[in-house]
This record gives sequence, structure tokens and C-alpha cells, in this order.
Amino acid sequence: MLSNPPTPTAESTPEIEAFRPGVYRHYKGNCYLALGIARADETDEPVVVYTRLYPREGLPMSTRRLRIWNESVMTDDGPVPRFTYLGHTTPAV
Repeated sequence: MLSNPPTPTAESTPEIEAFRPGVYRHYKGNCYLALGIARADETDEPVVVYTRLYPREGLPMSTRRLRIWNESVMTDDGPVPRFTYLGHTTPAV
């Protein structure tokens, strides 16, 4: 039986393939643990699921569109990545 070739989806994009879960530093200095990538129900866009690594009021987990996560932002020193990968972490045993 012949099948149709797979339709390209968010799961197969180079941007998703390049994403690494782990600790990231935001360009303003705070650190976050990126847990992985999910799909936004409303838009089917890939989003990063992450939690902050500093105390703050409110819900602990957030999402951000992957394309925005990967953007550069303009600072006084010129363009810098919005988030910089610091390394992979594993839970302490």
C-alpha cells in the first residue's frame, strides 16, 4: 500500500531540531530552565516551555514562541541573543 509523503509540520523544522533543553540566560540577566517544546493549541506554533530560576510572585511556568525565543534583540551594545544557552542540567539525585 502506498502512502502520501508526510506533510511538513512544526516537529520537523530545523529551528526545533536545533533547540536544546537546559539553562538559559535572558539578555537582561535572569536565568531560566527550558524544559522543552510544545505546540500552541490556538496556532500550532512551537513554543518553549520554561520556568524561572529566581523567586517571583505568580505562576512558575511560562511559554514563549520558539521564533521569539531565538530572536536577537537590540541593546546599547548592538544585537544580542534574547536567550543564551548555558548548559544542560539534570536533577540532583
